[in-house]
Amino acid sequence: MARLQEHEGKALFKIAKMPIPQGAVAKTPVEARQIAEKIGKPVVIKVQIWTGGRGKAGGVKFADTPEEAEKIAATLLGATIKGYLVETVLVEEKLDIAKEYYAGIIVNAQADARCPVVMFSTEGGMDIERVAAETPDKVITEPVDPAAGLRPFQAMRIAYGVGLEGPQVRQMGDIALKLYRLFIEKDCSHVEINPLVKTGDGKLLALDAKINLDDNALFRHKDLAALKDGSQEDPLEVEASRYNLNYIKLKGNVGCMVNGAGLAMATMDLIKHIGAEPANFLDVGGGATSEMITQGLKILVSDPDVRVVLINIFGGILRCDTLARGVTEAVKQLSITLPVVVRLEGTNVELGRRILADSGLNFSYATTMGEAAGQVRALLRRA
Repeated sequence: MARLQEHEGKALFKIAKMPIPQGAVAKTPVEARQIAEKIGKPVVIKVQIWTGGRGKAGGVKFADTPEEAEKIAATLLGATIKGYLVETVLVEEKLDIAKEYYAGIIVNAQADARCPVVMFSTEGGMDIERVAAETPDKVITEPVDPAAGLRPFQAMRIAYGVGLEGPQVRQMGDIALKLYRLFIEKDCSHVEINPLVKTGDGKLLALDAKINLDDNALFRHKDLAALKDGSQEDPLEVEASRYNLNYIKLKGNVGCMVNGAGLAMATMDLIKHIGAEPANFLDVGGGATSEMITQGLKILVSDPDVRVVLINIFGGILRCDTLARGVTEAVKQLSITLPVVVRLEGTNVELGRRILADSGLNFSYATTMGEAAGQVRALLRRA
């Protein structure tokens, strides 16, 4: 999933003719001062990193003068906030905010829907999941027929639903329609404005922009693909992508290597069932080579949170002997000392088990998922 930074999302908003505050990106304190001079009024300076809660972490500050903007930018640029290195800041005009709203679009993959859903709320600036859970009446949802798109009457229903009157009704409806058009045209998986604000003089502007792009559609958007910034991503996820491995870092202590997303989910459920937590989602896929297996295991043991590695493979296109060769090669190269539990079934399973047994390496073997889970639990207790 490719994510855009706020200023990149707002650049797309501007192309879509959606209202955004006046501002620009600065990479140096001097550039921040120059932007503030051009704006000619108090400004807000926001670090450009991929995480929420920037304000509480000290990444959003206000400046009344260009000189103050330069000093603030000097303290933010090069700093590390919530684990991210700040390389750019967005300098924007400070707005007179009268009301905050939430606007977003996601894809509802549930069997009874399977369509884009437009969501608006009167509770802008808050976590929309919490708002939906605690006060669902404050969230307006409009499922969209992909063949028809978001219709003007739905956009008007949204505007009236958040309590707007007069000129703001048309403004909000227009924003909803343009946001949906952007969502479709750029192959987004998620678009969010939080908050969408109404100013003291009655204007509606997108104060923030969060856009996630569908990786599978990036071949249609070469310009957007070029925006992917590895410095803002988890380094292990970046490394995995180099070898076409599907890896997502989690917060547990059991490193998981599987083939197939379904088996990955079942394996993570099994780990949670024994009272442990998965440290990652690593799907090597059906066509993995020994080299991909080797690199995948290197990534797993590079995570300092991992205490035990569980390899759970059902051999089909990926043969068990290919998996075994990749694993033994990785263990030898890295001198891995972490306990490794291996459960193999499928094509060439006996050959795969023999390769592991003949390697002389200290693996724990399991023939069923339940047995593998028991071994992981025992090894964690010992660790």
